[in-house]
Amino acid sequence: MINIAYETATPEPSDRVVSVAEGFGLDQWEKFVIYDNVELKIGPKDIVYITGDSGSGKSVLLKALERDIKEGMGLSYINIADILPESGKPLIETVGETFEEGLELLSRVGLNDAFLFLRSYEQLSDGQKYRYKIAKMIESKAQFWVMDEFAATLDRDTAKIVAYNLQKLARQQGKAVLAATTHTDLLGDLNPSVHIHKRFGKEITVNYYPNQPAKECSLVREMRVAEGTVDDWRKLAGFHYRSHRIGGPRKIFYLKRKRKDELCGVIVYCYPPPTCFGRRLILPKMSMKELNEKLSIISRVVVHPKYRTIGLGVKTREGNIDKSWNAICGNARCNGEV
Repeated sequence: MINIAYETATPEPSDRVVSVAEGFGLDQWEKFVIYDNVELKIGPKDIVYITGDSGSGKSVLLKALERDIKEGMGLSYINIADILPESGKPLIETVGETFEEGLELLSRVGLNDAFLFLRSYEQLSDGQKYRYKIAKMIESKAQFWVMDEFAATLDRDTAKIVAYNLQKLARQQGKAVLAATTHTDLLGDLNPSVHIHKRFGKEITVNYYPNQPAKECSLVREMRVAEGTVDDWRKLAGFHYRSHRIGGPRKIFYLKRKRKDELCGVIVYCYPPPTCFGRRLILPKMSMKELNEKLSIISRVVVHPKYRTIGLGVKTREGNIDKSWNAICGNARCNGEV
């Protein structure tokens, strides 16, 4: 049971407090009740989403839950506010005990770009900093991840992406999340098993749901695949770690958000060179003309850093898996682009 209340004045009021009481006709001190015998059922693998207006008591509840985790459950927890990144060092040197572990942790949270590995924490955007701290929470091995003012400083698109990735990673790791925020637009992407909505006073609503991963990030439903041009490649080429030049493209496809007409990713198909391994295998069976008609290679793949790790590989269009975009993400994982 959680019981939290505050007196409207200190036990031994000061002269100013007494003046307020006399001026407003207060003849006794009242108790302000925030939580009155609130029973919460939270397990070590639950995703808990705490919402409510500023000042309604979300942060107070988080602190109470932290005490219960430590004293009642005896389990470990990490608060994102307590993570202090090492300044001035490349990210790859600040995560993981080994180089391989560092690559894996950064890649899991979408910081899987060759250039990002070499940046310091101070050089990251707000969204990238949040992803980095999630990597550090995974590294900590703590059972509970505590996050007050969750994604409050992020734009709403990035907040939804971070929420989707957070719940996915926590469920993969078998961890619990306690996330509090004033924003109520993350319900679908965080897909909590416990949703607590706190209003002013002692009014509170608690809903329990099946503890299962979100099917997809909400932004994916706004995306479409279509055939593009070299200009589409050039717009995202700067996010690719290899040469930006492409020779003789056969087909180019792009992924865009319909509502914003925002370019999210590009794949470039080219004719394979004669020395390509696959071509050498079937060259004796087909003419050069037939090979050029039937055989292609994926030359370049790039996904905008904002949209990495949100499951674009299962993007569907008209109820069927879009093979072009599925190929994008399949290859991108190999190249460290998604």
